Amino acid sequence: MNLLDLFARKTRMPAPGEALPGRAQPIVEPGLHFVNGHPIAGPYPDGVRTALFGLGCFWGAERKFWQTQGVWATAVGYAGGETPNPTYSEVCTGMTGHNEVVLVAYDPAVVSYDDLLKVFFESHDPTQGMRQGNDVGTQYRSGIYVADAAERQAAEAARDAYQAALVQRGFSPITTEIVDRPPFYFAEDDHQQYLAKNPGGYCGLGGTGVSCPIGTGVAAS
Repeated sequence: MNLLDLFARKTRMPAPGEALPGRAQPIVEPGLHFVNGHPIAGPYPDGVRTALFGLGCFWGAERKFWQTQGVWATAVGYAGGETPNPTYSEVCTGMTGHNEVVLVAYDPAVVSYDDLLKVFFESHDPTQGMRQGNDVGTQYRSGIYVADAAERQAAEAARDAYQAALVQRGFSPITTEIVDRPPFYFAEDDHQQYLAKNPGGYCGLGGTGVSCPIGTGVAAS
């Protein structure tokens, strides 16, 4: 397979019936957050909500969110594909359809969903399709996975506002998918809070340098 064929394969979602079969049982038992000691799978304190984002390699993406004030816990995992309970190596083949995503548990009295959307858009380039920088493949696509109509409305409004700002700077159209939240599968323990465990590790994120012009109030979405 030449490089062009490999690029085409990695950037194409698997057709129906092509996805790897996966397994019925989870591959990991989620533990405690390496940075703050909170349980990454809950139980969460009363009032804490969760959000789900994909913005390239989940190592660097997760750090962006755990460094955000008001975020109670973060976890990396896989979502948006067909294979149940996939492994990292399976996701990397491009044959599960999953994206590398970050689960964000946050206190909406401190940080709003709009605030998280601002972190999301300013932490990567959402115009690149099935890639993020040098990382190529369906697992690196830009995605916002919404839990309800309010999140969808906020995500679409943020996308449209940021698109206008990007057009003024000569960027291509935003390719971020905004879809109903799919099942989330926790990634293996060595991927959780990877850059806290490996401070010199690969990050892979690079934003556009353009500020996302949306509200940053503290009200819950």
